[in-house]
Amino acid sequence: MSVIRTARERARDEVTAAIKEEARRQLADEGATRLSLRAVARELGMVSSALYRYFPSRDDLLTALIVDAYDAVGAAAEEALARAGGADPVERWSEVCRAVRRWALGHPHEYALIYGSPVPGYSAPLDTIGPASRVGLALLAVAEEAHTTGALAVPPADATLSEAVHADAWRLSKDLDGDLPPPVIPAFVAAWAQLFGLVSFEVFGQFNNVVEARDDFFDHAVAGLAHQTGLRRGHVLHGE
Repeated sequence: MSVIRTARERARDEVTAAIKEEARRQLADEGATRLSLRAVARELGMVSSALYRYFPSRDDLLTALIVDAYDAVGAAAEEALARAGGADPVERWSEVCRAVRRWALGHPHEYALIYGSPVPGYSAPLDTIGPASRVGLALLAVAEEAHTTGALAVPPADATLSEAVHADAWRLSKDLDGDLPPPVIPAFVAAWAQLFGLVSFEVFGQFNNVVEARDDFFDHAVAGLAHQTGLRRGHVLHGE
């Protein structure tokens, strides 16, 4: 029975992968708003009722594609962080950012699905929160380790933050349950958002006829975001 069950599971996995691959092709050709289970089934030579056993609705299929995309860019960020080893914090931060950019440029339609315009009528379920957090957590790991090793400039607690921003910073510090001091959090969140602003401008063509030296410009910009967060060069992590 276990052999039969394994074969069935393998067959289901293969069909699921084929459905998602065809759906990604349709995303590239038609966009997320025109994604159709019937069209996917037709291209795969399946009847719609058979496809519904894998994805009961278009939103279920969209969620699977969104989770896959977040996991893919998150894995790229985590692998870059691991490869950076004992480099200084600014370089580690920059390597994570470069990995995000490379993935986005290599997968523009999947990037658009998760960081482009919202799909009308679709509401992302809680299942997407963990995968969506992976890039931010990779960047957070750089900042937290830099703080641990004294390579993070922490602004004074009475810095000019509004009461509302100050409250958000403390709430996020508690939610993250990490080592990043609350006064650093507003700058970190802003830098995280600005990273995706830079990537989105490039992916969606906003830099055309504006920025020619894209690689150098990106490196300069994300190093600036690292400094904005408080990271400083010259501090090697892990005691190396």
